[in-house]
Amino acid sequence: MLLLGTAAGGGFPQWNCSCASCRVARRDPKAALPRTQSSVAVSADALHWFLLNASPDVREQVARLPSAHVSSATRHVPIEAVVLTDAEIDHSLGIVLLREAGCLPLYTTAAVRSILETDSRVLPVTRAFATVPWTELPIDAPLELRHRDGGRSGLSIEGFVVPAGAPRFATASERGHTIGLLVRELVTGRTCAFAPGCGDLSQPLLDRLARADVLLFDGTFWSDDELVAAGIGVRTAREMDHLPVTGAGGSLQQLAALPCRYRVYTHINNTNPILLEHSPERAAVEQAGLTVGHDGLQIDLK
Repeated sequence: MLLLGTAAGGGFPQWNCSCASCRVARRDPKAALPRTQSSVAVSADALHWFLLNASPDVREQVARLPSAHVSSATRHVPIEAVVLTDAEIDHSLGIVLLREAGCLPLYTTAAVRSILETDSRVLPVTRAFATVPWTELPIDAPLELRHRDGGRSGLSIEGFVVPAGAPRFATASERGHTIGLLVRELVTGRTCAFAPGCGDLSQPLLDRLARADVLLFDGTFWSDDELVAAGIGVRTAREMDHLPVTGAGGSLQQLAALPCRYRVYTHINNTNPILLEHSPERAAVEQAGLTVGHDGLQIDLK
C-alpha cells in the first residue's frame, strides 16, 4: 500500500494560500513537507495497482508507482482500476486526466456513478476518449477486485457508509454518495480501512474501524473553527462533514483507543498545523500513537 497523496483539496502548500502552514512550506519544505491531493494505491504483488480515488495530481502520483516504468511497451498503464469513495472533485477529477489509458475500469457505488454521470459530467467527458467499464460497489459486502484482463488481484474491496453530505454540486443525495473502503489482502486476511472524508464517529463505525489492521482516516482539520479563525471560511469543520482532530468528540482521542497496528491521518487541509513537522499539534498526534501521513508513505499489510 502506497500513499500517493495526503493533502485535502488544493494540495499543500495551496496555490492561493498564505496561511501560517503554507508560508512555512514555501520557506522551508523540510519543516512542512509538500503534499499532493489525497489518493492511495494498493496492490497484492507490487505490479498491478488499484487507485483509491483519482486526484487532480494523478499524473505526478502515478509516476511514483514501482511498476510505472518497468514495461518496454510504448504505452504502459500500471493502473488496473480506480475505486472511488465519493464524487468530490479532488477525488474524481483524475479520472478525466487518465483518459489516455484507453480502458479505465471504475468501481463506485450507484450513487457516486449518478453524480459523476449527471452532475460533474466526469464520466461522459472521459468516455469521449476512453472506455470506462463500471462495476457497482455494494455496501457492506466484499467484492473481489479484478485486473483489467479479468485476472484475480488477490484483493477484495468493501464499501461502508460514513456520515457526510453529498458534494455541494450534486442534485440528489442517495445512500452511498460518500463511503469508506475496507481493502482486504485475500492470502493474509490483513485489512486496511480508508475513510478520507468522515463527519462523525458513531460506535458502530468505531467498531468496524477497530477490526482493521491499518486505518487511514480523515485528518482534514485540527479544530472545528479552523477556517473561521483563520479568516478564510465561514463554515466549521463539522459543517463541511469533516470531524476535527481535536475538541469535543474529536477523532484523535477516539482513534487512539483503537487496536489497529497503524493509524494514519490523511486528506489534511493546508491550514492544519499537524502538517508542520515540529509543531505541538504534530507532537500531540504522535504521542497518541497516530501517524501524520505523507506522500510516499508505504505500508505493508503482511
